[in-house]
Amino acid sequence: MKRSDIEAAATRLRGHVRRTPIFRSDALDEIAGCELWIKAENLQHIGAFKARGALNNALQLSEDERQRGLITYSSGNHAQAVALAAARVGASATIAMPVDAPAVKVAGVLKLGATVVKVGTTSLERRAKALEIEADTGGIIIEPFDHPRTIAGQGTTTLEFVSQILEAGGESLDALIVPCGGGGLLAGSCLAADPRTAIYSVEPEGCDSLAQSIDAGEVVSVDPGPTIADGLKPTRIGELNLEVAAPRVAGALRTNDDELGRAMIELLIGQKLLVEPSGAAALAVALRRGLDGSPKRVGVILSGGNVAPDVVSDLLLRHPSGW
Repeated sequence: MKRSDIEAAATRLRGHVRRTPIFRSDALDEIAGCELWIKAENLQHIGAFKARGALNNALQLSEDERQRGLITYSSGNHAQAVALAAARVGASATIAMPVDAPAVKVAGVLKLGATVVKVGTTSLERRAKALEIEADTGGIIIEPFDHPRTIAGQGTTTLEFVSQILEAGGESLDALIVPCGGGGLLAGSCLAADPRTAIYSVEPEGCDSLAQSIDAGEVVSVDPGPTIADGLKPTRIGELNLEVAAPRVAGALRTNDDELGRAMIELLIGQKLLVEPSGAAALAVALRRGLDGSPKRVGVILSGGNVAPDVVSDLLLRHPSGW
């Protein structure tokens, strides 16, 4: 894959996705010890960057393929994204979701008119079900992360981010922090970012397939441990995503529930911005000053904002003062 794939996706998606805002905060800069540039992709359609990849896929399907219906497997945000994409192109959608999927994300999928099939708790179980549905119906699977069209769509997040920084009078980023589940956003960011920008991935502790895979030089599956970041717990990084990201990632970092919760509440109280725990992962690393070399200008992607009210209230009680 090449940067031109991201640029082509950006052209294709024009008018179909939101140009989400970026912002600066003196208070967050002081905590992080650097100049933070933050992209609020939690304000994207369906509340997450995943809309970009799903729409980039769906918009390239033939009419015959659309009529066969769309299928995917997801813990939540990609599920909603495919449901949205299906509605936009006039297709049906069937989504395999985990039995413990957050109710707010299941409700979002159903509201968009898709059918939900609940199965297991891991991405491997969900994918097996999606393949079964594909065999039964002839529908088209929209891969959540390990596919060139998905990567290209997700990469438009960073392509857009970089252009917005320059438009705002900022300089090229020294570092960019990207949350990593299956790796679609990360791989896309590696292709779209300025080559001079150091890219760091973030995974929850115990859900670190990328970090382990980089160390091993091949895809390593994990048994995801408990985490409040439900969007960052696939059992394995995508093979294409690892191929793209491994040579480019300056550091594969890990975060924990305490850091995620504090970063999420810091955004809510200090910036009046609601993100989900997965969406706060990149900021959590920035606020703990977890990057090598003390970079001066750091980009942070807030990847999603779909979070249940009870999770928010619980984290407010645990971390009333944020960071």
